[in-house]
Amino acid sequence: MTTRSTSPSARTRTLAVAGLAAGALLAIGAPLAASAHVTVTPSDTAAGAYTLLTFSAAHGCEGSPTTKMTIDIPEGIISVSPTVNPNWTIEKISTGEGDAARVSQVVYTAITPLEDGYRDTFVLSAKLPDAAAGETLEFPVLQSCTVGETSWSETSVAGEDEPELPAPFIVLTEAAADGDGHGHAATGTDDAHAESGEETAVSPEAPSSDLVARILGVGGLIVGAIGVTLAVVTRRSAKATGAAGTDQTAGDKAAK
Repeated sequence: MTTRSTSPSARTRTLAVAGLAAGALLAIGAPLAASAHVTVTPSDTAAGAYTLLTFSAAHGCEGSPTTKMTIDIPEGIISVSPTVNPNWTIEKISTGEGDAARVSQVVYTAITPLEDGYRDTFVLSAKLPDAAAGETLEFPVLQSCTVGETSWSETSVAGEDEPELPAPFIVLTEAAADGDGHGHAATGTDDAHAESGEETAVSPEAPSSDLVARILGVGGLIVGAIGVTLAVVTRRSAKATGAAGTDQTAGDKAAK
């Protein structure tokens, strides 16, 4: 009768492979977890430029469907034009009077609640303030759901851990040299700038699609590496087991 046992080195290899697999899951899961936040993607960040701000939400409030998205507009932005979304009604809330009047909030209310796990986007056309490069503009968002609500309003601080519920934000860059945004036609009207921005801006879906592609690509490489490692370990273990069996058989014959 031949008794087979797992050598310490084999157990070590098995634990190493298990650790690699766990690391791969963490590497894939971490970016996906981060992408669960409500985020904003600008088509342009130059000070004074006209830009399309794409807000994205991919989940509800602890599983509850989303019914309303209230986006706060920072004081430096005076004019905002929301893009129509077929599943949502839109309300612009203004504050101030006369020359001081400005849009302070844009409220999207769902016609049909957005189920948890489904993504939707909310696009605003706006003129960025003529502020210094490096200035941060925050857009706090109140996400209301069938049950409960989530306030994405915590400030992110450079060099510190990301807060649990960060407010979407953008960082301004240097103003364009021509002083007219980012290559848009100088017509002197907000509407013309907004239309030009919609025609020339990179699709707001591109950054999210690119992120998903990168995550899947990295995940594929990691899974492939795990497969190769498992194959090598299995092959070596098989050889070691075969050699041990041959030695045992030879020993039995010699004993006889």
